[in-house]
Amino acid sequence: MFRVSSKALVLAVMAVPLWAADLPYDEPVFPAVDSAQIQLGQLLFYDPILSGSKTVSCATCHHPKFATGDGVSLGLGDGAAGLGPDRMADPDNLPEQRIPRNAPPLFNLGATEFTVFFHDGRLEEDATRPSGIRTPLGAEMEAGFASALSAQSMFPVLSPDEMAGHYSENEIAQAVRQGLITGPSGAWDLLSQRIENIPDYRARFDTVIGDQPIHFTDISDALAAFLDFEWRGVASPFDLYLRNGTKMDPAAMRGMDLFYSKAQCADCHSGRFQTDHDFHAIAMPQIGPGKAARFERHAQDTGRMRVTGDPKDAYAFRTPPLRNVAHTAPYGHSGAYATLEGVVRHHLDPVTSLHHYDISQAVMPGFDADDMRVLSDSAEMERIAAANDLTPIRLTDGEVNDILAFLHALTDPQSLRGALGIPATVPSGLPVDQ
Repeated sequence: MFRVSSKALVLAVMAVPLWAADLPYDEPVFPAVDSAQIQLGQLLFYDPILSGSKTVSCATCHHPKFATGDGVSLGLGDGAAGLGPDRMADPDNLPEQRIPRNAPPLFNLGATEFTVFFHDGRLEEDATRPSGIRTPLGAEMEAGFASALSAQSMFPVLSPDEMAGHYSENEIAQAVRQGLITGPSGAWDLLSQRIENIPDYRARFDTVIGDQPIHFTDISDALAAFLDFEWRGVASPFDLYLRNGTKMDPAAMRGMDLFYSKAQCADCHSGRFQTDHDFHAIAMPQIGPGKAARFERHAQDTGRMRVTGDPKDAYAFRTPPLRNVAHTAPYGHSGAYATLEGVVRHHLDPVTSLHHYDISQAVMPGFDADDMRVLSDSAEMERIAAANDLTPIRLTDGEVNDILAFLHALTDPQSLRGALGIPATVPSGLPVDQ
């Protein structure tokens, strides 16, 4: 990694802010490209064939129209129809609950620095394990994936709220309910057989893996190849500034100085993609059902502690990367803030912001009282507040506006469009979310 020398900083102190010494100038590293595998992954990503009831694709909750998210605080997967804020529950097949966490954006996930996935980091690269990854699901479910990025695809296809479907309503949901995941007649095997039985997919897999049976890990590896290639965001004004010194507009330059100094944003949002890949408790408001075991039926979400069991990790969530952040609203693990300014101001005084939070700041079509349970639970609100790691910071409105200008300068228009785009059709013949 190239860093500015101390001598150079002394010579240029009037032109270059001191924080520049800590910014990486090396290019991010991405895997080698296999075009046949990427094109196959594109089709699988947009094909509802991987959901239990064949109605939900990966793109339903991670659509380029919404900057690889779904445009709402907490989405609806199985049991709903439509896209983004227009997605509504099917009255004849109501979802059991909302998806408990906000759909995270997908930019740059193939870069080698991304080794931890999901808001709570329940999937991580781990060189000490034979599989090279670690999840709470155990060794049997960790084996065979080419990368942690590949392994992350196993979670939504097994989730009743996301893609698997209501318990017992289809063969995938039935297998999941019975705990049959790997092995013959397990959920992965059933999904693989669906793909195997579609001639176009079989022919495409022949090109990628040869004449051998399709396994779920082959599907997930293709999805990972597509995710890596499709949304690489490395040409924002900020990237160009790092790469060749091309200055951003004055407000963004001022905002950058604040971001890396007085505002202390870079204490957590560090590195090329503005993330330390670590976990922090910042008193983010909890809305929706919360991430809990199915039988717990409450809205608590203790974040990283659900993975580690360590009380010190209570209410800590992964630092999100910020490339294209101006387009990835809503913000926070529960999507509590609909605007970029709203979530920036939350960081300035998290506890006060928590106690004054109103659900009107979210994007929750059709929300009900259950979505606000934690907000009216004074004991849980105090626990969230007590875990907060951030000290209040005082900024003027002008300084907040400059930081927002810098965050807008993290936008890479090409990555928002995607490299390949949305296919008109998919081999299953099922509808594609356009």
